[in-house]
Amino acid sequence: MTIPAGDGRSNDVDSSPNRGGRHRHSDSVIDVIGIGAGGFAELGASAQALIRDADAVMGSTRQLDLLPEDVAAQRVPYPRPLMPNLHSTFERLAGQTVVVLGSGDPMFHGIGTTLIREFGPKRVRVWPSASSVSLACARLGWALNETQALSCVTQPVASIIPAVESGHPFVVLGRDRQTPDEVWALLCALGHAEADVWLLSDLGSPSEVVAKGTAASPPQTLSALNVIAVVPHGPYRSLLPGLDDEAYDNDGQLTKQDVRAWTVCALQPHAGCHLWDIGGGSGSIGIEVLRAVPSASATCFEKDPVRGERIRFNASRLGTPRLKVAGAAPEALAAEAAVRRPDIVFIGGGLTADNVFESAWEHLVEGGLLVANAVTLESEQRLATLRLAYGGQLRRIEVYQEHAVGSFTTMRPALPVTQWRVRKPRPERDS
Repeated sequence: MTIPAGDGRSNDVDSSPNRGGRHRHSDSVIDVIGIGAGGFAELGASAQALIRDADAVMGSTRQLDLLPEDVAAQRVPYPRPLMPNLHSTFERLAGQTVVVLGSGDPMFHGIGTTLIREFGPKRVRVWPSASSVSLACARLGWALNETQALSCVTQPVASIIPAVESGHPFVVLGRDRQTPDEVWALLCALGHAEADVWLLSDLGSPSEVVAKGTAASPPQTLSALNVIAVVPHGPYRSLLPGLDDEAYDNDGQLTKQDVRAWTVCALQPHAGCHLWDIGGGSGSIGIEVLRAVPSASATCFEKDPVRGERIRFNASRLGTPRLKVAGAAPEALAAEAAVRRPDIVFIGGGLTADNVFESAWEHLVEGGLLVANAVTLESEQRLATLRLAYGGQLRRIEVYQEHAVGSFTTMRPALPVTQWRVRKPRPERDS
């Protein structure tokens, strides 16, 4: 591509991170070329020509080292950190023809998705090679369409916990030479020491190595460019809502198992949705939404800093370290809404506090769903008042559990929970 002069910013382009196009569209195109460990020689003729004709080639140091010496283009390493410096790096290359290198398939946890998000799909043209996951599945004889693929390049190793607990084989993109050891340690800590593991290093290169072992007796790490394959062998947990209460570290502020399962289902989380959990307590609602819907995101609002740290601990231990913890509601809501408005909101605490509901309702997207639980008479009265003003439906949830009385067994009720579900109307369209 030839980078146009100026920063290319425009106010008439949707800047939502979900829609792409932070910069204005132009006739220039960013060519993103996926390059494997086999290097330049394995690229197609069109991709090679783009690189040879470029004034500058941007990529990681490892990728740039794969180019032959007779490529005359200036070699531009990715800026670090990437996102704060991405646009300024392109601005410095204004007027030059620039090609960007990505690993394998740049649209698989790669630079291609980043550039499309930042510049828009019309500005980016991707030339993919086989992804490392495709190569790994080919070496292992696993069906690519049946294999879950995760990445530790940008996520903590704890993010693979739901995959381990599901019991199904999966692969992980390693971040560096330390990633395999972190995965082995995590597997053993989760009771999966006998899990079968493979370490696939430098896939597609002459130095490619595929080695097998177990989590307790793993293969040796030979390269920073690695893919880890795992067949779990140990205890499992369902990814559906309703984990045992004992799964959570808590001080009593915990939505109990049965009510929690009912509440997560009431929220109707869907792919790509964003949840606000107001009065996070132990973080259980946000955590179980994220376990059930891997592409969802969530923010917990909790005024108590000790509980905030407890939420982070529970989120990491249960495989959802991406759960964000913010401050108290309603004070912290506006700042979070400036980043992204919620599609679903759960109010489990602070319902009777001034402006908590009103602020949450204001920031909830049109068509979004709000669910609130009440136990006390004061909060139940608040729900009844809100239902009269906003509509929606009230439900009463009562759970009885067995309780020993001497040598006999009786059923003891937990405190009943009143739940309100209401959907924010969409604005009427002009006819």
